[in-house]
Amino acid sequence: MVIEPGEPVPARTGEAGGLLGRNDVRALAGELGIRPTKRLGQNFVTDPNTVQRIVRAARLTEDDVVLEVGPGLGSLTLALLPFARRVIAVEIDAVLAQRLPTTVAQRLPGHADRLTVLTDDAMRVTELPEPPTAVVANLPYNVAVPVVLHLLHAFPSIDKVLVMVQKEVADRLAADPGGRVYGVPSVKARWYCDVESAGNVGTTVFWPVPHVESGLVRMTRREPPPSSAGREATFAVVDAAFSQRRKTLRSSLAALAGSPSAAEAALRAAGVDPSLRGEQLDVADFARVADALAARRPPPDVASRRASASESA
Repeated sequence: MVIEPGEPVPARTGEAGGLLGRNDVRALAGELGIRPTKRLGQNFVTDPNTVQRIVRAARLTEDDVVLEVGPGLGSLTLALLPFARRVIAVEIDAVLAQRLPTTVAQRLPGHADRLTVLTDDAMRVTELPEPPTAVVANLPYNVAVPVVLHLLHAFPSIDKVLVMVQKEVADRLAADPGGRVYGVPSVKARWYCDVESAGNVGTTVFWPVPHVESGLVRMTRREPPPSSAGREATFAVVDAAFSQRRKTLRSSLAALAGSPSAAEAALRAAGVDPSLRGEQLDVADFARVADALAARRPPPDVASRRASASESA
């Protein structure tokens, strides 16, 4: 499904009249002297129907505290406010962050008290005024995956995510094992969540118009796979497995394990065929491999004594 402007939206009752259209976005940008920059990945949504559809796809409840990353001029923010208890918007651009509360107060005065704006880099945020329960955002493609993974790790209270990203990134996040684009983002996102595509977004709903389509990705928090080694150890195995995508796991994990034979032994202990490649494993498989590798390593004190003995010899 491709979301294009001009389609009727059976949205819940809200102050839809306060949403920003194409002329509004350009007028606001002109007032602030802003030209969208590639460095910050700025493509402003100019179609009210699109932001309403995004809000519906997010499946919010009236109790949700929504974290919006990169609100920009406020197109999505205005659509979110009627359907959440609170929206915490994190904006790295100080000019945009300063203007957003005014825009909301002018266009949606009945919900202005639900908005909190922070001028910050989402990749560095570790504390918020209130634990967020949802992330809904239009993310620049160059930081989309790191931002999502950081927020899911930093805020365990987040139980749902709906992000709009470049379609290539969306496809990678939502890919299943065995697929051509299945890779590191696909696996790491599934450590935290079930992940699915929620539709495509056409280029004409943005200003400036991007060269590629965007995609919507929905994530729903679940328990991580059983793992005694933990997240960091599992992610290290994932990174190693996909660093040499065409090689078998026996080869690609050799450096991490200490040798090809050690990698093979750990893989067999985890119930994984050493001749497989990384794209054939799901996140639970990677967690078992990380556990098997950790089990074969000597405890730190033993390793230290061995190293000392070797140096003495």
